[in-house]
Amino acid sequence: MIRTRRRTFMLAAAGAFPAPALRAQGAWPGGASIAVVIPYSPGGASDVVGRLVTQGLQETLGGSFVMDHKPGASTSIAARHVARARPDGMTLLLGTIATFSLTPLALRNPGYDPVADFAHVSQVCETLSLLVAHPRWNSLEELLAAARARPEAISYATWGVGTTAHLPMLDLAARAGVNMLHVPYNGAPPALTDTIAGRTDCMFALLAACKTHLEAGRVKGLGVPTASRQSQIPEVPTFIEKGFADFTWGGWYSVQAPLGTPQPILDRLGQALTEVFSNPRTIEFMATQGLAPAPMGSAALRARIERELPLHRGLMQRAGLEPA
Repeated sequence: MIRTRRRTFMLAAAGAFPAPALRAQGAWPGGASIAVVIPYSPGGASDVVGRLVTQGLQETLGGSFVMDHKPGASTSIAARHVARARPDGMTLLLGTIATFSLTPLALRNPGYDPVADFAHVSQVCETLSLLVAHPRWNSLEELLAAARARPEAISYATWGVGTTAHLPMLDLAARAGVNMLHVPYNGAPPALTDTIAGRTDCMFALLAACKTHLEAGRVKGLGVPTASRQSQIPEVPTFIEKGFADFTWGGWYSVQAPLGTPQPILDRLGQALTEVFSNPRTIEFMATQGLAPAPMGSAALRARIERELPLHRGLMQRAGLEPA
């Protein structure tokens, strides 16, 4: 499966990235390989985004960009490595919402400051998710009404405590004034399997993982946590439409460099990433992977992290979650 997906990516992305005059602006990148550190094991969405970043930067800037996987400790191993690397533009991080908005709250000592220890280059894309439920539930209203009538009788699955499947449910439950039973699993596939089987009632799932099940009627989409409906699943309403004002959630990927990296390098990286993730062929390919391009500059990305940290801290405290 991974081999097939990578080949599909290479075919889809071939020729997608123009090589503008950015290449001619000075010596960087030089002859050495530039490492884009991936905080997860090979495979999955992080590899898809990592390949978009490395191939796109290579085609746009020249030089050699390679993925360097450093998984573990809730992405903190990769983050610490990049934070301590030489600030010369030769080591970059594929950052995630976990790295910058969740892990610093979940670990007592992650070994890095999510705001102050990095040059935040650019957000590049977001993962599309939605609330899915066993087909016995016809609507979000029906599910929440049952949860109000029977506290903790309605269950939701996640792929772990404090994850991007858990915190949105805490937020939704708080907004709706309901208490639901959390059933954490060791990974997303078994969580989705049990929701399909009806052993749990609902879960926030990645669109890429559940789209075929939606189409087959094995689960029902109750809401998308985005500002507007998604073109891949236009029949699923937004939570905003359902009366939950500004309820938007989503995982995201970004690119960071060590603090102190020269500004001309950061500027060129930011420009190149905007070009890569604004390319129509890239956008078309990402839609097939349940991803949405969302280029966001350095200041806006830093502001997002600063905004999300207290929000997520509050949700964790409300759930009684203590840093490990």
